[in-house]
Amino acid sequence: MEQKVMDLIKNKCGEENYKKLAVLNNQKVYDFVAKYIQQCNPDRVFVRTDSAEDALYIRNKAIENGEEKKLAINGHTVHFDGYYDQARDKDKTRYLLEKGIDLGPSIKGIDREKGLDEVHEYLKDSMSGKEMYVCFFCLGPLNSKFSISCVQITDSSYVAHSEGILYRSGYSEFKRKGNFNNFFRFIHSAGVIESGVSKDVAKRCIYIDLGDRIVFSTNTQYAGNTVGLKKLALRLAIYQASGEDWLAEHMFVMGVHNAKGRVTYFTGAFPSACGKTSTSMLTGETIIGDDIAYLRTKEGKAYAVNVESGIFGIIRDVNSQGDPLIWEALNSPGEVIFSNVLVTEKGVPSWLGNGSKIPESGINYSGEWTKGQKDSQGKEITSSHKNARYTVSISRLKNRDVKADDPGGVLIGGVIYGGRDSNISVPVQEAFDWKHGVLTMGASLESETTAATLGQEGVRKFNLMSNLDFLSIPLSKYINKHLDFGSKLNTVPVIFAVNYFLKDNQGNYLNGKEDKHVWLKWMEQRIHKEIEAIKTPTGFIPKYEDLKRLFKEVLDRNYTKEDYIKQFTLSVDENIAKIERIVTIYKTKVTDAPQVLFEVLQEQKQKLEEIKTEHGNYASPEILDVSELKISD
Repeated sequence: MEQKVMDLIKNKCGEENYKKLAVLNNQKVYDFVAKYIQQCNPDRVFVRTDSAEDALYIRNKAIENGEEKKLAINGHTVHFDGYYDQARDKDKTRYLLEKGIDLGPSIKGIDREKGLDEVHEYLKDSMSGKEMYVCFFCLGPLNSKFSISCVQITDSSYVAHSEGILYRSGYSEFKRKGNFNNFFRFIHSAGVIESGVSKDVAKRCIYIDLGDRIVFSTNTQYAGNTVGLKKLALRLAIYQASGEDWLAEHMFVMGVHNAKGRVTYFTGAFPSACGKTSTSMLTGETIIGDDIAYLRTKEGKAYAVNVESGIFGIIRDVNSQGDPLIWEALNSPGEVIFSNVLVTEKGVPSWLGNGSKIPESGINYSGEWTKGQKDSQGKEITSSHKNARYTVSISRLKNRDVKADDPGGVLIGGVIYGGRDSNISVPVQEAFDWKHGVLTMGASLESETTAATLGQEGVRKFNLMSNLDFLSIPLSKYINKHLDFGSKLNTVPVIFAVNYFLKDNQGNYLNGKEDKHVWLKWMEQRIHKEIEAIKTPTGFIPKYEDLKRLFKEVLDRNYTKEDYIKQFTLSVDENIAKIERIVTIYKTKVTDAPQVLFEVLQEQKQKLEEIKTEHGNYASPEILDVSELKISD
């Protein structure tokens, strides 16, 4: 049987690529590759090792196959997804579940046998006339107990190219580990290609088999649906972490530096397009990763690594003033993939909010485009898609942290939760303790939707830990895992909540785009107990004098008492209404929600009602600062 497997692989791989697999001495890899050679029927197979030559081969294939086109700057390319294939398809992303397994009403599943039959039917001969790419990567630093090895099979040179930028090459890890079984597997086919894009997006499906640790993706090209090691692998990792007492999170990892050279590392969870990347890229600070982190305990402390080595970032509103470091990387020679932007006849990419005038015409995700053009439903086609992206290696960034590849991870001092919230939460606040932060800031997170997922924008949605879309275990179990994680620590990270999107009654933002840097510096000083705070029913908030000093130090800006009161006035009714919404969700949509969640939320609600009785619906920070809630650490 094993010889038949190897003969099949050799027939499609040819001598050179066969040798690349043969030296791995891993039967599970051989079986996986052979099965999908037989199922997908590619004309030929290319095996990607860690070599620069193999990476270049795939980059060149992406141009040759028409999945990417060269741009004016050397190393820059553009990729277009289909008009109706522009975001993660949450509805078609489902778990393959054995009979009797229920992950809860918020997690979509399908009968495992039925799902396997369906996806294998889509995959049958899907690579006929194409080349199959077999790629090896590592989620996390090499030779680290944090990390997970992966094999990706795809017929898309764009997907293989993207992963080569976003992840550490893992071929050498497979050689080092030998005949091991603990790795993730991914199989993707773009399906029938017409005019350069997936034709059958109506048959798009993304299925996740938790027990077998494999992800299937068909009839789609958008990276969120196809780059298996990103959010699809996060689902597998959450499932694995739940049984091994660590956390797999939708979080950045960054270092915040003070004037004396101290570095404090933070993780931060934000839904897409809510400021996660821009926070992790603040000038003067250092980035380890902007999207996914694995957290483990060592000697009673929390450590984290960045799962990725690149950024798949939303490009809308990236400009030279707001994002100077990313802007420099996107405008300098070197490897960058732009997706679903507008490209002018001179080969220059243009996107919404880049600080320049929108061109009159060009090529975009709809094809040839002119200003004012509408689609078949009469909807105006924007020059660049709202969810247009860039893919770039973090090594291209000047603010890359020196510990970015440290196999031991970095010590975490603070955890941040953030989302889009126009009228409830203050710009920054600190939890009373780990339990309070997990339950009222993480497990109670709401955010207004954006173009990063399919569906209506601007709708307030529940999104605990900014990880709801990616959960592969019941919500109650996930919350308890977080509580347990903190309970085992001797040195506990401080939890914070931020909100960059607070508005006044006229709809004007109360935060400047750069203000987040001040909130971050305040958090860093709170972790080290260098400043006091005001205790409110929802958490600790800054004192005016500290923010006035920090705005001058960080932004060289005068910060007025008027701005402070507008930003940090407690909206009591809105906070109470939020608690009631969250309680309803957990009582009606979550099986066996932790009782402690209801207790903590009820206690917070009671404190809010006491404030309302004494001070009315809007309690300014000055009122709270002289109340009995005042604290001094």
